[in-house]
Amino acid sequence: MKSVQISLEYAQRVKEFVAVTQSYPYEIVLKSGKYVVDAKSILGIFSLDLSQPLTVEIYNDDCADLIAQLKQFQA
Repeated sequence: MKSVQISLEYAQRVKEFVAVTQSYPYEIVLKSGKYVVDAKSILGIFSLDLSQPLTVEIYNDDCADLIAQLKQFQA
């Protein structure tokens, strides 16, 4: 498992983030405090506190390409 800190303050950023995560077949979750949602679910993401940094957890060891794409969302 790998994890990355990101920030999604605006609705447009959430839409862009979901578009990126949906293109990968492995499990990706988004954490905010004690809450965990599917990173491919736009509704799940909007249930989180987006004013705080979020943690993306990627359940695949071969995910360098995804991590490179997530750099645009880093906090």
